[in-house]
Amino acid sequence: MNDLVKRLSDYDTLKKVYHISGAELSYPSSAALREIVDITRSIIFPGYFGSPSFDLQTLSYHIGVNIEKLRCLLNKQIFAALSFDFCEGEKPCDDLLKDKSNTIAEAFIDRLPTMRETLVTDVEAAYLGDPAAKSYAEIILCYPAIKAISNYRIAHELLVLGVPLIPRMIGEMAHSETGIDIHPGATIGKYFTIDHGTGVVIGETTIIGDHVKLYQGVTLGAKSFPLDENGNPIKNLPRHPIIEDNVVIYSNATVLGRITVGENAVIGGNIWVTNDVEKGAKIVQYKRN
Repeated sequence: MNDLVKRLSDYDTLKKVYHISGAELSYPSSAALREIVDITRSIIFPGYFGSPSFDLQTLSYHIGVNIEKLRCLLNKQIFAALSFDFCEGEKPCDDLLKDKSNTIAEAFIDRLPTMRETLVTDVEAAYLGDPAAKSYAEIILCYPAIKAISNYRIAHELLVLGVPLIPRMIGEMAHSETGIDIHPGATIGKYFTIDHGTGVVIGETTIIGDHVKLYQGVTLGAKSFPLDENGNPIKNLPRHPIIEDNVVIYSNATVLGRITVGENAVIGGNIWVTNDVEKGAKIVQYKRN
């Protein structure tokens, strides 16, 4: 037993997967982040998530209570993420990190009205784009695309505000639940929808315009990426596609590299696209006679 403990405690074998933690430091809590997402959804879609026991006269009270809950949870989790990010180097004092956490939490909450405006367009796009949808309620409560897109929009705002780690955790929650993988670093416009959704992958530097529709299995990915002198991938390079307005990409299409798919283009299913697509073009499989 002593030998086993010694082997498992050997720093050389665990240094790449070992987290140095101070007495008050911890990484963000997955359970708390799920609660943050749930509360944010209850503010954006009141009556569909959270307590349904209110009406228009008490709506302001319920939203106010949820905002206070959200502010408290965000402060703690952002502080944990900022502390975690500094754990292996010189960490600023806790008071500075707490001030920064509070500033970021307030900025995120201030963006909630804009997030709702954008998510309403996503719900509308899903409803208008699917004859099987009977109501907006069905879209909000049942469609995995809305769950994944709402997680993405929450995560993206936190990433833009400079929060480490948490955006990826929130994105991966939706990924594990829906099979839709949207990196929080992607930039996605209004009226965005994903039909069915399973297997969709949207990479970190993807840019998507307004009124874009994807079907299941679509990959907006990168080709091979350059390495530095040590053989490690060079980070932060724009390596994913730009999808302009009013584009439709059908199931299992693979669009790779920093290419542009022009507005109003249509990409058919099971296509491998690695070159620019002109505006209004229709790309389909070649059919032999």
